[in-house]
Amino acid sequence: MTVVRIEAGRPAPLGATPVAGGLDIAVWAPDATAIEVSLFDAQGLHEQARVSLPCCTDGVWHGRLLGEGLGAGTVYGLRAHGPWAPREGHRFNPAKLLLDPWAQAVVGTYGGPGVDLSLYHGHDAADTRHPDTRDNAAVALKARVVAPMPKVDPAERPRHPADRVVIAEAHVRSTTMRHPDIPAELRGSYAAMAHPAMIAHWQALGVTTLSLLPVHARADEERLQRLGLRNHWGYSSIGFLAPEPRYWSGRPGTTPEGEFRQMVRELHAAGLEVVLDVVYNHSAETDELGPTLSLRGLANARAYHLRRAEGRADLYENWTGCGNGLNLAEPRMIELVAGSLRHWVEAYGVDGFRFDLAPVLARGRDGAFSREAGFFAALRADPVLSSVRLIAEPWDIGPGGYQLGAFPPGWNEWNDQYRDTMRAWWLRDAGDRGVFAHRFAGSSAQFRHDHRAPTAGINFLTAHDGFTLRDLVSFDHKHNHANGEHNRDGHHHNCSWNCGVEGATQDAAVLALRARLQRALLATLWLSQGTPMLLAGDEIGHSQQGNNNAYCQDNEISWLDWPGQDDDLLATARRLGHGRQTLASLRIGRWLRGAPDAQGCTDVVWWHPAGRAMHDGDWSDPQDRTLLIRLQAAADADAVLVSVHPQHIAREARLPDPGPGRRWVALFDSSRPGGAPDPEAAALGAGAVAVLPARALLIHRSEAADR
Repeated sequence: MTVVRIEAGRPAPLGATPVAGGLDIAVWAPDATAIEVSLFDAQGLHEQARVSLPCCTDGVWHGRLLGEGLGAGTVYGLRAHGPWAPREGHRFNPAKLLLDPWAQAVVGTYGGPGVDLSLYHGHDAADTRHPDTRDNAAVALKARVVAPMPKVDPAERPRHPADRVVIAEAHVRSTTMRHPDIPAELRGSYAAMAHPAMIAHWQALGVTTLSLLPVHARADEERLQRLGLRNHWGYSSIGFLAPEPRYWSGRPGTTPEGEFRQMVRELHAAGLEVVLDVVYNHSAETDELGPTLSLRGLANARAYHLRRAEGRADLYENWTGCGNGLNLAEPRMIELVAGSLRHWVEAYGVDGFRFDLAPVLARGRDGAFSREAGFFAALRADPVLSSVRLIAEPWDIGPGGYQLGAFPPGWNEWNDQYRDTMRAWWLRDAGDRGVFAHRFAGSSAQFRHDHRAPTAGINFLTAHDGFTLRDLVSFDHKHNHANGEHNRDGHHHNCSWNCGVEGATQDAAVLALRARLQRALLATLWLSQGTPMLLAGDEIGHSQQGNNNAYCQDNEISWLDWPGQDDDLLATARRLGHGRQTLASLRIGRWLRGAPDAQGCTDVVWWHPAGRAMHDGDWSDPQDRTLLIRLQAAADADAVLVSVHPQHIAREARLPDPGPGRRWVALFDSSRPGGAPDPEAAALGAGAVAVLPARALLIHRSEAADR
């Protein structure tokens, strides 16, 4: 590799761009006094040349490097010169090689077996007021220049209507590591996620959209490495434009970038959308004692929220619980995030994003959350990003951090109040019919504003963060000892119930009750108005052995238990998925009115088991929690009757009118294996009395009486 000459180049685009005979490199580092580019061999092991970028325009250092061997495939790192003044927010240290924040491919890993992690610290371990002067190029992360990728044709995207969307939250590695039909050499990889066995599984469930846990290139925290663990979930991003290499199969002739693109292509061909869980609220550089890997060494004073109000710019605001918070009140940081998002859409074809701890992204320089934040405006104005799915985790741990319902139109939001209500309803005998109905009907108090639809709310019972469905009915308490934090980590409030025995048991009665409750919970999720999200593995009964924070468990705690799958639960989930796909009245997609429309069709009737419409006083009756719900999407659609009986003794209920010349036919019974209705159950007309089993949810469909 020979650098023949250096020219001024251009300040945009940021990152490294192949040009004829070399590279344009542009680096945002407005407080630096100089930026050097270190060039390496293909493996990133040996520094072969070092050049200074000659120009700085509006805080962007740039230059054109011309010479033999420069272009796509070049491996490089950055060295930033400037003041070491942590109290002023500056942490420049040219001895620490830095990853370009705009890197599209990452070479190497942070740390690893036998590596001295202190080499990554910008500060001297003995006195943090001074920099560590040891050069760390041999072990530092580097960028590999990627040739421009053709843009994905938007016509490739499935683009499911909002009322049809069913999300499955899945982890690339956990989902595929133990699947018996996936070849061993592919398990845990992007290629495995698009294997025909996985595609068939999602299709049988009626899933339309996969929400993948983070796939950005990441760095495992020092604390975890010292415990022999790793950040399995991946909420420790460092390369925002680069696919995580550890999910690459490593097959000859492939790359992480190409394999990820092929995965998306094959999922699209099967009608499955791909949403990425993205972490722009913090970086893997953690707190002031963490490593200097990228942004900290380039633009620390601007890239992060610092505790300036306290006169401590050497400390980071920790609204994320991860040691730092990225500062999207800074326009160049919005540019980085928007550029990253656009890259994943245009180069890889992804269909949307779920934003981790999303309020952080909308905090201003004063730290306050705002719906008018520049981040929201940037996405709304972007012709690419304004057309993809945007999903918020609408809380962080900072002041005013709980923002459920506060995101702008066009956004979906995880609805944790739905989760807690439905768990308490079925497992804790808590909550009245009014609370249940509000969540079942789409949580209008949170989402019925600015012309938002019920589908704005993402309904879920479980997610990566917390108990699995199996564990929700098997444990009263979390068991996170394997995480190395003495069981202090993870949520303490789980609204779970172990059904009488903590953890594994052979007691047939306990197992039957657990199965019954899981079926009822799944049915509630599938039938509620809004957008349902299933945690991958819940449909096969996967257990994490009571660990409700398995973020660092890259083992059989997290890997889905396909060999031991619960066939009964899987049959239940498939039955429910088919019902939601085929019955319009189970996915109405608009706010329920409870009054006749122009064709005389009433979309919802809330029905008392005594055989009458609900009265005002019925909603808060603490002694009676049974509720029947008659749903009908349109006059020409079959009505559906959902009977919800969470109490522990069976009871009778008098049914509402199925319609003129029609009768109620059983479709689903959560008290029975697989949710299959009793084949001996008779069709029922208006006013007929049905027996509702204990702790059960039933579905009936209206059909012509002469059918």
